[in-house]
Amino acid sequence: MFRKILIANRGEIACRVIETAHKLGIRCVAVYSEADANARHVRMADEAFLLGPAASKDSYLRADKILAIAKQSGAEAIHPGYGFLSENEEFAKACEDAGVVFIGPPVAAIAAMGSKSAAKKIMHGAGVPLVPGYHGDDQTDAVLKAESAKIGYPQLLKAAYGGGGKGMRVVWQADEFDAALASARREAKAGFGNDKMLLERYLTKPRHIEIQVFADNHGNAVYLAERDCSIQRRHQKVIEEAPAPSFSTAQRQAMGEAAVKAAKAIDYRGAGTVEFLFDEDGSFYFMEMNTRLQVEHPVTEMITGQDLVQWQLLVAAGEPLPLTQAQVQLDGHAIEVRVYAEDPDNDFLPATGKLTYLRQPEASRNVRVDTGVVEHDEVSPYYDPMIAKLIVWDESRDRAISRMLRALDDYRIAGVTTNLGFLTSLVEHPAFKAAELDTNFINKHQQSLFAPAHSQENQALILAALFIVAKKQTQQLAQATNSPWQFNHGWRLNETATLKLDLQMGETKHALSIAQQQQQMTVTLAQQLFDCQVNLAGDELSAVIAGHRMKVRVSQYQDTISIFIKHQRYDIVYQTEVTTAVDGADHAGSLTAPMNGTIVAVLCSENQSVKAGETLVIMEAMKMEYAIKAPKDGVVKAVFYAAGDLVKDGAELVDFCAEEA
Repeated sequence: MFRKILIANRGEIACRVIETAHKLGIRCVAVYSEADANARHVRMADEAFLLGPAASKDSYLRADKILAIAKQSGAEAIHPGYGFLSENEEFAKACEDAGVVFIGPPVAAIAAMGSKSAAKKIMHGAGVPLVPGYHGDDQTDAVLKAESAKIGYPQLLKAAYGGGGKGMRVVWQADEFDAALASARREAKAGFGNDKMLLERYLTKPRHIEIQVFADNHGNAVYLAERDCSIQRRHQKVIEEAPAPSFSTAQRQAMGEAAVKAAKAIDYRGAGTVEFLFDEDGSFYFMEMNTRLQVEHPVTEMITGQDLVQWQLLVAAGEPLPLTQAQVQLDGHAIEVRVYAEDPDNDFLPATGKLTYLRQPEASRNVRVDTGVVEHDEVSPYYDPMIAKLIVWDESRDRAISRMLRALDDYRIAGVTTNLGFLTSLVEHPAFKAAELDTNFINKHQQSLFAPAHSQENQALILAALFIVAKKQTQQLAQATNSPWQFNHGWRLNETATLKLDLQMGETKHALSIAQQQQQMTVTLAQQLFDCQVNLAGDELSAVIAGHRMKVRVSQYQDTISIFIKHQRYDIVYQTEVTTAVDGADHAGSLTAPMNGTIVAVLCSENQSVKAGETLVIMEAMKMEYAIKAPKDGVVKAVFYAAGDLVKDGAELVDFCAEEA
């Protein structure tokens, strides 16, 4: 076994690898960018080395620097995690040439599966079923368009060297093809350095089911059951579960054996995932093979009782697989959700900022949190905005769903917008509970999933007011003196004290008053009176409002109070001073950047007339493209950036003047 390894990654996967390596007595070397100088994986490692600036191309993608650090530190092997260099055949070859073990498959296997089109040819030869499509080398626009017409619509256009939903477009009819191809090529070139595309017939109600495979250097290969990853947005997984619901033993065996056949066709070693589309009629088709550990590997670990990172280390060190196929046993059901800093109500736009408050569900046999962040860490614009993976296990799927809902209620984050509420809506949705799954689930149930939540704004405002009072009292009791001159609330002995508060939620300001005599309080909000009691212990607020007793969690960062009522978070600004809002009238016609990013293309010019919905600017952020479109018919007065320019969140991109109605 290795004495020391280097983890060429960041975030939760780096932490995950370090945990298992330490259990095996292996010392760990971390690498980090300037943005990650204080990151959790850096603190967990035995030693760490700076790679360079925040941008991935200057840090985590610098294969030369990573190899030099491995040699300098005495690391015998490199674990690439997932993403970054994990499926880069040139990096794997460089490790091999440098005498450093690459904890992953052979170079030839990565190369074979690195191109989706080449992989399809190999799988066809191995007898693995394929979706009809075009995977040829002739990449001229004319040929692709002609092949597109042969395949029929709808179809999927995707980057041959892509992944994670990037460089991928669904084309529903012929007149959409040209624009989809141009956009997918740009995104593929920016994300993977290669704009080769492939075409496939798009199945309208498929499930995305994948098989975890493992192979060693002694001719052994096994499959460790399957995972259902059908719940997706933008072709990126949101919920994964194992085993797949409504999936028979015979189907598991057929797909598992096909996956092992695929692995043996390329002389595979280590951990890999063979992904299939599973159609309504029970047929399945090879989609791609990921030559690395998957983000969702914990659900497989939870139902098999195996540590897949440990398996990776054992195989890379030349040892045989720990189990034969007959020894693989499945127990219970596991579900994983990906907790992201993003705004589901704004097209899942990634969010950035400081995690001003972070409370995770308590870890147990049934609940697991894989994360790379702690409270007060920054979610930066440079990397994927995933905060954590929340995984639960129980004896049945129904019980696992119930456990997940409770765990989501116990997960509380302030400082950035998250998808926690949306995840709750997904998991408690009747169609999800009934296992009515397909890759179009979110779009199909969009109306119910994005229905406005039952508003508890008034309750949140009253709780915020009670928190302010309770916090004042706690601070006053903690003072060393009982002198009445220390108090600044304006209350008088033996008189009813009244405190007036101005609280703001969103764009709306609310005036509240609290009248208190001894322990009795009356809160006035919108001319309604509420008799209340309150007690504050740490971040737990216990309150009685008009006879309704409740416990909630609460945090405060600067002027913002966050009230957590089940899975909903209410942010309330408590201003102690009156401030004047900045008049934004001068910029009422501007179109601004939704977040930090890079301008990819400018499709308009000064004094150009445009139509509502016409794309004016395309920008890239968090490895995804976003189109800035004209809100109405009008005229572009000025354009402030060019392709390649970096822009900050809120930067004015275009001065736009709408036509008068």
